Amino acid sequence: MAELWDILDAQGNKTGRLHERGKPLAPGDYMLCVHIWKHNGRGQWLIDKRTPRGHNHMDGKWETTGGAALAGDDSLTAALREVKEELGLTLDVAKGRFFKRIPYVNVGENKNTSFFVDVWVFEHDCPLSDVTFQEGETCGARWATADEIRHMMHTGEFLTEGRQGLFYPYFNEMVAWVYP
Repeated sequence: MAELWDILDAQGNKTGRLHERGKPLAPGDYMLCVHIWKHNGRGQWLIDKRTPRGHNHMDGKWETTGGAALAGDDSLTAALREVKEELGLTLDVAKGRFFKRIPYVNVGENKNTSFFVDVWVFEHDCPLSDVTFQEGETCGARWATADEIRHMMHTGEFLTEGRQGLFYPYFNEMVAWVYP
């Protein structure tokens, strides 16, 4: 069965129309994606590694959990689902905070994709043995400080760019928001 997404307007409201994954979005249509950052309250962030699949520059890179909201999902539901799917973890809603929404307009290889990324931050502490990887999506996890992540971004080990440009342009602002 095809994965369906809600189509949003330029203000982020659901239009009542659906979009099938893999097909180009029409001009003026947006989709919703989420990034979910997990920190343990001691200055470390739980990051995961993308499974190498041999089809793009993001293979094998470290990242934070993320993905597209499915039809019917709100932002929080999508965030919780993605973490459960990709890492096998159940996050406590009471320990999560919405950080910000970032619009990406007319980006991608053909400059015809528009979407919003909602960034969520959860306090969550667990041993790495609690992580269960989703086959074909994730293949590693580790705790890393913000400085370690910045170093990994600098060396190219951490995902920094995608079809939309910078992948986590908000990273430093988010870290300062969590650890003022």
